Amino acid sequence: MLWQLFIIFFKVGLISFGGGYAVITLIQREVSDKGWIGNAEFQEIVSLAGMAPGSIATNTATLIGYSEAGIFGAIAATLGIILPSLMIVILIAAFFLRLQGNRWVRSSFYGLRPIVTGLIIYAAIHFGLSGRTESWLSWSMAGMLLICGGCLLLVMKYKVHPFGVILLSAIAGIVLF
Repeated sequence: MLWQLFIIFFKVGLISFGGGYAVITLIQREVSDKGWIGNAEFQEIVSLAGMAPGSIATNTATLIGYSEAGIFGAIAATLGIILPSLMIVILIAAFFLRLQGNRWVRSSFYGLRPIVTGLIIYAAIHFGLSGRTESWLSWSMAGMLLICGGCLLLVMKYKVHPFGVILLSAIAGIVLF
């Protein structure tokens, strides 16, 4: 079990470009295919992982590892998800000064941006609608879109500090939901 946890999260760690939210759906697919965690329990784990300090992917891996194999499972899953990033950062740091002006390298990073954005949007929609029978035009979806649009407007047009936008979003969520 420890080896399985390590391997699954090592694979996730290898492709976790764009941060934890971009790989939440991959983690869910991997653990649900193994039959370890159901959809409702996974959502609870992700909610708890999002409230804890640190990367949501690392926190999710740690909580899943703990729920499946105790403290050693948590250690195996955490090592599995952070080792690929650590190895990649060390390799990139070794070669970055030589390659930072390379047109191919710059272009590939620009190419990754829309993919990461799409994965994050998919995760948000998947969790926002999971377990609901409401349509896209429901009041809750309209409220989420209103908050999202308002945040975008506040940050881009009025240059409101992101911390203030987060607080306003929390208040709006409490009022609307």
